[in-house]
Amino acid sequence: MADRPSVDVVAEALSRAPPRKFPETVDLAINLKDLDLAVPKNRIEEELPLPKGRGRSTRVAVFGTPEMCQKVKGVADVAISPAEMDELFSHKKSAKKLVEEVDFFLAEAPLMPTIGKRLGVVLGPRGKMPRPVPPGSDPSNVIQNLKRSVRIRSKGNRTFHAAVGLRTMEPADLAQNVDALLARVVSKLERGRSNIESVYVKTTMGPAVRLW
Repeated sequence: MADRPSVDVVAEALSRAPPRKFPETVDLAINLKDLDLAVPKNRIEEELPLPKGRGRSTRVAVFGTPEMCQKVKGVADVAISPAEMDELFSHKKSAKKLVEEVDFFLAEAPLMPTIGKRLGVVLGPRGKMPRPVPPGSDPSNVIQNLKRSVRIRSKGNRTFHAAVGLRTMEPADLAQNVDALLARVVSKLERGRSNIESVYVKTTMGPAVRLW
């Protein structure tokens, strides 16, 4: 079948979705083919800043020294110093709550081994292990990018979903996000687009409309 412009497919998906009482996410459902997903290199694990944003800000937390915590004050949603890390690690319920509420984590590189040892079992399965940043750096720009980013994870599945924004966004903006996300996915596949069986656009609870 011939490709349709992304904006037309997005507009159809939005028009066919019944109104809801909450801001639905607009997702891509991507179906892969001809890949051995038991091989780690064939799995997609990406963070992508969307050109038109997500329609909402993500929450970003930083593990860092008191100096770094001061630098990111007002930029990061949560800043956690080593002393606060000890308190967090000793309360499993608080740690799990933080991981559920935060979309992305950063950590000064020297703290990564401790975080991995103490929180890896919670962060790892959710794809939320911190991105390391150099000691003493100012990660404010990285945080700003993450606030409009989505996480793309295929794991071991042939079909996976990725958010491209909220239903309240303009179709043209959502379409730009769709194109950017698909370009990133295609670039990571061994045979590019030939490894994609099909792509659908849908709202959280709406019908799927085929794009590819």
